[in-house]
Amino acid sequence: MIDRRADAAEADQAVALLRALVRAESVNPPGDTTGPVRVAQAALAGLPVEVVAAEPTKPNLLVILANGEGPSIHLNAHLDTVPPGDPAAWSVPPLDLTEREGRLHGLGTGNMKGAAAAMILAVRRLAVSRDRWRGTLVLSLVADECVFGPHGAAHLLAQRPDLRGDALICGEGPGAMNLAVAEKGLMWVRLRAAGRSGQGMLTTRGSSAAARLAAALVAADAWNEIRAAPPLRSLDHAGNAEGMRLSVNVGHLRGGAGHSQAMSEAEAWLDLRIPPGLTREAIASRLDALTREHPLSWEEVKGWEPNWSDPASAPACAVREAAARLRGRPPLDVTRLPASDAARWRSLGVPAVCFGPQPTLAAGPDDFVHRADLLDCVAIYAGAAAALLR
Repeated sequence: MIDRRADAAEADQAVALLRALVRAESVNPPGDTTGPVRVAQAALAGLPVEVVAAEPTKPNLLVILANGEGPSIHLNAHLDTVPPGDPAAWSVPPLDLTEREGRLHGLGTGNMKGAAAAMILAVRRLAVSRDRWRGTLVLSLVADECVFGPHGAAHLLAQRPDLRGDALICGEGPGAMNLAVAEKGLMWVRLRAAGRSGQGMLTTRGSSAAARLAAALVAADAWNEIRAAPPLRSLDHAGNAEGMRLSVNVGHLRGGAGHSQAMSEAEAWLDLRIPPGLTREAIASRLDALTREHPLSWEEVKGWEPNWSDPASAPACAVREAAARLRGRPPLDVTRLPASDAARWRSLGVPAVCFGPQPTLAAGPDDFVHRADLLDCVAIYAGAAAALLR
């Protein structure tokens, strides 16, 4: 059966493949995916593999299996990873796979080489079971997702309209093996404050750029308590509380020239994640009000709106039903906190969902997947794709 649980041999293959992918470093920046692409090519030997690259160190891998007339279904994962951060925060080697108490630890296991490994094995199942489905199955393993860059899915969709398909299943897990039918929007914002220049001993209350910026940041920090009204009924539950909250993070601060000089310029970089039910326009209005209250300016560096697909769409139903058959209950509909390439397909009118083995809301030190979830994803991806390819 296409959606059977993995046997011992396939389980060993899944863990070995994930280990090889983790060892193939692909931290972004710089985002070199040549290593994991080579690993994936070897795992897909015998299938029609294409490597497409807008930039030589950021290749993308494609497999397209055509099997008569029918819909086109796309499985998508990315091969780059976020940086590991402080090495002291890790209790395991980031660039190796460590199995501990049913967990598989290593950089990118949750975000998202675990899903990539599961999709590779799912495609292998589908390739040898063509009597069970009709249409076109596409697997894309892409670069440049972690920095929302132009060389991964954005390049593929711009150059290859045939890759849009009729439905997308993205392996970006929203945590707890739930189903993300929505994801937060994003605004990257620069706040700039100016103040009096001169000797620091002449500073008065509120006259320095640092003080002005600090006051604005304290005000913006309170926005972390703002919650949106869910636009979809299926998102209105306690398990999706974080998915409906606005988050405001200060990722970078800059300013000043030394201890004794007044800070005449100060800058903060903000990352705002906007839940469905709020808009960038609403956040821009808050930023405008902030600049009227505090002497500073703001600009948006990058951004897009919250986005979602119909919970009754074909890929949502297929994943939900495949997961319920295997695990005994359907996953909850939730909002994914980090961005994903699913938004690129939604912007083209293609229904898209995110489902994968990442166990937490967002990856961090000691990134991991549960071994059982990794193996279940092989069956769920294969079963959902087969259900859609009818």
